[in-house]
Amino acid sequence: MGFFEIYPFLYPENIETLFQESAEELQLQCTSWRFAVEANNLSPWKTIPPKCSDYVKDYIMGRAYGIDIERVSKEAEDYAKSVELGEDGKDAWVFDVDETLLSNLPYYADHGYGLEVFDSVKFDKWVETAMAPPIESSLKLYEEVSKLGFKVFLLTGRGEKQRGVTVENLINAGFGDWDKLILRASEDHGKLATVYKSEKRNEMVERGYRILGNSGDQWSDLLGYSMSTRSFKLPNPMYYIP
Repeated sequence: MGFFEIYPFLYPENIETLFQESAEELQLQCTSWRFAVEANNLSPWKTIPPKCSDYVKDYIMGRAYGIDIERVSKEAEDYAKSVELGEDGKDAWVFDVDETLLSNLPYYADHGYGLEVFDSVKFDKWVETAMAPPIESSLKLYEEVSKLGFKVFLLTGRGEKQRGVTVENLINAGFGDWDKLILRASEDHGKLATVYKSEKRNEMVERGYRILGNSGDQWSDLLGYSMSTRSFKLPNPMYYIP
């Protein structure tokens, strides 16, 4: 009896099957992980799982990511059109900036699509270039919301010192005519994003604004208090901000 008769699992065709099953299992595991990210079911995480690096890259750079964002933007646009705005000009829509209006994929493509631990120094250097492209479906939503008469507030975790380059980048990317751009002041540094953004939304409410819509790629953009009537979560499996 030959060696491969004793150990048939070592036949090349069986090995190929095992590799195929392993690849399919990895695909399922990484899809499950991404679902948990988007459903906000994971504990705070700092990097994507190393075994899912190719999966995340393929998702982000492939058609699926764009389709998912387009779906979110379409649902948000349909909702915005269905709302009857008041005559007092106090109906507001809040937008996050990074991975909501502006795409930092050129940066993350050079840093493993979330495989590397976030480096604020490197990221700030990227921000200073003011070269982040627009997320096209978000730009369309932004323009529609503005045209409908919503007050548009941009609420970002970027620091106040980055106001100039942020304004430059937004305008160059096609975003304009917002009502207020809110960045972290010195007293906001160190606060969790959920706390910081809740406080800023609450200030809007205290000034009489009704927050009817909110778009963001992080759950911390949307949750907390003084929440919007409807919130729209864009996909982002590359990083997590609590």
